[in-house]
Amino acid sequence: MSAHSLSRLSRTPRSEVGFLRAWTALLGAVPVPPIPRRVGRPPRVPVADLLAALTYHVAQGAGTLADHFTELFGTDLADSSWSDRRQRLPWDIFADLMARVLRPRATRAHADAFWRGWRLLALDGTQFSLINTAQVHARQSKARSRRGDAAFAKLTAVVLLELGLRNPIAAAVGHVGESEWALGRQVLSRIPPHALVLGDRLYGCTAFAREALATCHRVGSHFVLRVRMHIRPTEIERLPDGSRLVRVPVRDPRLTRHILDWFTVREIRVRVGRPGHRTTELRLWTSVLDPTQAPAPEVAALYARRWEHELYFREVKRTLRHTDLLQSHTVETGAQEIAAIVLASALLAVERLTIAGDDLPPLRVRFAKLHQVVQALWLTLALGDGVLTEAQRRTMFKRGQERMRQCLVPERRSRSCPRKVRQPLRGWPRLLHNESVEGPFHLDIL
Repeated sequence: MSAHSLSRLSRTPRSEVGFLRAWTALLGAVPVPPIPRRVGRPPRVPVADLLAALTYHVAQGAGTLADHFTELFGTDLADSSWSDRRQRLPWDIFADLMARVLRPRATRAHADAFWRGWRLLALDGTQFSLINTAQVHARQSKARSRRGDAAFAKLTAVVLLELGLRNPIAAAVGHVGESEWALGRQVLSRIPPHALVLGDRLYGCTAFAREALATCHRVGSHFVLRVRMHIRPTEIERLPDGSRLVRVPVRDPRLTRHILDWFTVREIRVRVGRPGHRTTELRLWTSVLDPTQAPAPEVAALYARRWEHELYFREVKRTLRHTDLLQSHTVETGAQEIAAIVLASALLAVERLTIAGDDLPPLRVRFAKLHQVVQALWLTLALGDGVLTEAQRRTMFKRGQERMRQCLVPERRSRSCPRKVRQPLRGWPRLLHNESVEGPFHLDIL
């Protein structure tokens, strides 16, 4: 491939309208990552066009990658050619592109994306199911359970998410079988300055907390992790808000009695309860040592915001992608598909932010309606290229924004029915009377 074709973001026979305009805006001045030189003539499709088509493909419904490439660029390429080309692409291209493109988007005008001046982030992982093919079985084993092997092999992905916008700012995919914990350590280096990262119990261990503490100190950020109950630190001081300063030992993994180092965090123990429900005890570690900067009751209530990450995964799996399985037939192309899904979600987060403006919380814009209207606009503007004037395009886009602003998520209300099901089976406790439990959660600092 020539240096000229690599330096351009996209070489298309059409003007950049619809998806291509949004894609170019997402990339900005980011160049396409270089790939190893190959013997022979340059490929028909530049790498930049392939990346754009793959991202567009995962955001669409019916159709193959070849169909969606034709929609974008007006050029035909057989499905077999796409398969061969994708299998020869190194994973570094996708990892480098995500590292360059994914970044924080929320501004100070978006209050839900910040807490006491810190940018709110959440770290979590999920798994995607692969199709049962010979290529997948040769590379990836299925998880074992008490009932036998799982139905499908899985690919793990970890996303560092900007809360208040559900915008991914970093991602890692286990394309060679890495665990979620290992991928989480890779993503730590992408924490931006002056941020507050929320992590669930998987990351609540000594080794991860120590690494997160070192990373956050370098960039002026902090973390709040839910910690496992069996860890026994040494209490230093009881603080006025009920939290404690504790020293945590870092032990040699080969000789657990040997302590390599110590680090200090602030521990918050809280009992969470609601009338009619059993209580749950949470143990949180935070690197914010001053209780006046982050009071214990507020930190405990803030940790519930981590659930937004689960809602993000639901959006990308059930709304952005309409299939239960990845459509790729190999582990390598499956990882590429996950990277494209993350990039597509970042693109839609930018569209959501544009529609919301400064007067509306971005998450009030319904994701399903956003996806539907944006898809229609992309297709209409692409088909109208050369027919519609620039003024007509702007009018159509404005009407689309107005339509999406009419389909807002209502304010969250209390649950009116219990999380129970009537069980007619023998041996199960039957639900005879519905109960409605409402009211705020009670947080008791221990």
